Amino acid sequence: MTVGTYTPKPGAAPLPRMIAAQAALETRMLLRNGEQLLLTVVIPTLLLVLFSAVDIVDTGKGKAVDFLAPGVLALAVMSTAFTGQAIATGFERRYGVLKRLASSPLPRWGLMAAKTVSVLVTEVLQVALLTVIAFALGWSPHGNPAAVLLLLLLGTAAFSGLGLLMAGTLRAEATLAAANLVFLLLLVGGGVIVPLEKFGATGQHVLGLLPISALSDGLRDVLQHGSGTPWADLGILAVWAVAALAAAGRFFRWE
Repeated sequence: MTVGTYTPKPGAAPLPRMIAAQAALETRMLLRNGEQLLLTVVIPTLLLVLFSAVDIVDTGKGKAVDFLAPGVLALAVMSTAFTGQAIATGFERRYGVLKRLASSPLPRWGLMAAKTVSVLVTEVLQVALLTVIAFALGWSPHGNPAAVLLLLLLGTAAFSGLGLLMAGTLRAEATLAAANLVFLLLLVGGGVIVPLEKFGATGQHVLGLLPISALSDGLRDVLQHGSGTPWADLGILAVWAVAALAAAGRFFRWE
């Protein structure tokens, strides 16, 4: 027998395998969490069905679902990339999970990459579910799918950066309260359900600079009106994404 043939070879797994394993774990944890499912699946679905079936808010000409579906897709991105990720990461930081993971062979940027992959997987499931429901309600989307994909990716980056910034700087309880409060405020004032025109000229210009407004308006321009690439909205999202991710990288505390 050759010496050393059956000797264990200790060492870390290849980096892509570590990131994939951590991403799968993050996704399973997210989908098993009742509060996370409420934010990511139940609330957007109920809003889409309720406001499409009942004439509560004047959404302008045409079918209500044509106005609501793009906004609810934007809300789904925000609920996963910002609210859900901020709360989950905040409590992981409080309980020392991040500190222990940071001492593992998985590098810190690899952990953030795994969280990002988990968010994207969850968003794919959300978009698929909401799209099926919207089609059942009579939705008639238009526009370029590439522009929609670019909006969703930039929106995810912006909200993910904001969520990690909040989770890495505030206490877990403060993150829980602040993330839910921001979710409710942006739900009302971000052009998701209520058109920004209802807030007057000044309010419309100010609220239009928010990432949720840029994302919902951009998706609406493409999917409802069949417009070309919404460069202004993409620019707003890009600025938010760069600023939020840079701030999260600079100020995030792992303990």
